[in-house]
Amino acid sequence: MSRTDSSAEEAGHGVPPRDRTGQAEAFDAIGDRYDEAFPHKEGQLAATDRLIAALPAGARVLDVGCGTGVPTARRLAEAGLDVVGVDLSATMVELARERVPGARFHRADLADLRPGGPLGLGRFDAAAAFFSLLMLPRAEIPLALTWIRELLAPEGLFALAMVEADADDVPIPFLGRTIRVSGYPRAALRSVVEGAGFDVLAESSASYAPEGPDAPPEEHLFLHCARRG
Repeated sequence: MSRTDSSAEEAGHGVPPRDRTGQAEAFDAIGDRYDEAFPHKEGQLAATDRLIAALPAGARVLDVGCGTGVPTARRLAEAGLDVVGVDLSATMVELARERVPGARFHRADLADLRPGGPLGLGRFDAAAAFFSLLMLPRAEIPLALTWIRELLAPEGLFALAMVEADADDVPIPFLGRTIRVSGYPRAALRSVVEGAGFDVLAESSASYAPEGPDAPPEEHLFLHCARRG
């Protein structure tokens, strides 16, 4: 989730500079075919509903890597929450604005949201990052988690979803494009999240079979967390 124009600043915050504009371009090209390839997101909806049930009406929620806004941002907005979504893909942000007019969306890198970064959105009561941090190499994921933690109010909630895989920045074919992804075995994922300052309140998993011809079955991991301290 890094842009060329932010790579130098990221280097000053412990992240090696890297051009990942190709990742954004891939999702620009994929557009709404993403939702066609990944329908029936029952696990993601269940994790979103768990977040909604734990929040008061009007709570501020950040959707990190919001994609088309469906289903997470839409579900959160329909529940009466104040939703802000960010995504590196301009096409995804445009689709999200069309599909979830009750939320606000920004084309931004997660690094833009860090404390002192160029996009100051204030504090949030909760955040969701469903299958967005897997776009980072493992070396960058702990820092990304730390930035999310710093955006949360004390004891703020965090819902995370990743694909269970022992992979680090591996190129894979994806809906006619090539993207790079990372994953963890479940115990390792929990350790990384706890190391970034979160308490894991609950975890679950679900098998998932995408509709895309080049997308193999996946095991989805969901962690329900709270900011520690």
